[in-house]
Amino acid sequence: MALALSVGLFVGLERERRGKEAGLRTFGFAALMGGLGGLLGESYALLSLTLLGVLIIFLNLQTLRSEKGTELTTSAALLVTGFTGVLCGQGHTLTPVAVGVLTAALLAWKQPLSGFTLGLSEAELRSAILLAILAFVIYPALPEGSVDPWGAVEPRAAWITVILIAGIGFVNYILWKIYGAHGIELGGFLGGLVNSSVAVSELSARVRETAGQIIDVAYRSILLATAAMLLRNTLLLAILAPGALLPAALPLLLMLAACGLLTVFQRKTKRVKETPQAPLIKLESPFSLKSALTFGLFFLALQVAGVMAQRFLGQSGVYAVSFFGGLFSSSSAVAAAAALYTKGTISGGVAGVGAVIASLASVLVNFPLVLQAREDKLTKRFIWVIGIILLLGVIGVLIQLTVFPGMTQG
Repeated sequence: MALALSVGLFVGLERERRGKEAGLRTFGFAALMGGLGGLLGESYALLSLTLLGVLIIFLNLQTLRSEKGTELTTSAALLVTGFTGVLCGQGHTLTPVAVGVLTAALLAWKQPLSGFTLGLSEAELRSAILLAILAFVIYPALPEGSVDPWGAVEPRAAWITVILIAGIGFVNYILWKIYGAHGIELGGFLGGLVNSSVAVSELSARVRETAGQIIDVAYRSILLATAAMLLRNTLLLAILAPGALLPAALPLLLMLAACGLLTVFQRKTKRVKETPQAPLIKLESPFSLKSALTFGLFFLALQVAGVMAQRFLGQSGVYAVSFFGGLFSSSSAVAAAAALYTKGTISGGVAGVGAVIASLASVLVNFPLVLQAREDKLTKRFIWVIGIILLLGVIGVLIQLTVFPGMTQG
C-alpha cells in the first residue's frame, strides 16, 4: 500500500504543479483504491477500477461545466495510476514503479513531445510507420529456420538484419535533423553511418563546386565518413556475431584510430576556416521500402554466395565474397559474414577477417569518388589515407593470426 501511494503521489505531483482539478491527493487516492482492490481479489480490483471510471466521468463533467474542456490526458493518467495500484496490491514492484515513472515523464514532457510531433514531415511519419510494420508485422509472419536444402536462406535471420540496418539509418536521420546544420564535418560522419560512398561522393562534388575552397574541411569530412563506416561495421559485428568480434577487433580499432589521428593532426596543422553551415548530404527520407528490400536481397545474395564459396573454395571463397560485397555495401557484407558464423558455416575468425576485408574494400571504392573532385591536392591526401588504412588493417590481421594462430580454422 505504501508503494501504491508513493506511485500515485509521484504522478499527481506533476498534475498538481500544472494546476489541474485532479492533483496530488486525487492521484494518491486513486492508487490507494487500486491497491485495496488488488489486495482483496480480482473482483474487488475490477470494482475499484469501475469506481475510478465513475470518478473520471464526474471530473470531466465538472470541467465541461466550467468551460475548461475535457481532461482526457489527466483521465488517462488516473486510469493508469489505478492500474499501478492494483499491481502493487497484487505484490508487483518493478512494473508499477516503471509505469508510474513513464506516466509522469509523458505528462511532464508535453512541450518537447508536441514540438517534435509538429516538426515531423509526412515522409518522416511514413518512414516511422513503415519501420514499425517491418519489425512488428512482417517479422513475426516469416518462417523460422532455413527454407532451402543447403541451409543458406533463413528469412527471419535476414529480416532481423534488415530491421537493424533500417533502425541505425532512422536514428542517424534523427541525429542529422537535430545536428546536421552544424557543419560539413558532422554531416560527413552522420552520412558515413548510413553510406560512406554517398557521403564521399557528395563531399567531392562540393569540393568541385567551390573550386577547391573547402579542400581541408572536405578531407577531414571524408576521414570522418570513413571512421563512421568502420564504427558501423564494428557495431554490426558486435550485435550480430559477438564471437567474431575479437578476430576483427584489432584491425578495425587500428583503422579507426588512424582516421581519428589523421583528422586531429590535420585540424592542428591547418588553420580551420569558416565553412558553409548548410547540411551537405541531402537525406530526403529517413527510411524507404525500396532501400530495405534492396539491402535484404543483396544480403541474401551475399549469404548464399558465401555458403557456396565456403563449400567449393573454402576460406578464400568467403574472403572473395566479402571483398566484392564490400565494394557495393560493406554493411551487407559484414552482416552476411556474421550470419554465416551464427549458423556455424564458418568460424569466428573467418567471419571477423571477412568483415575487415569488406571494410577495406569500402575504403578502396571511395578512391574513384574522390577523383570526381578534380583536385590533385585532395587526391594525393586520400592516396596516403588509403595506404595507411590498408597497411594497418593488414598488420592488425597478421597480429591476430600470430596471437591466435587457429582462429581461422573450423
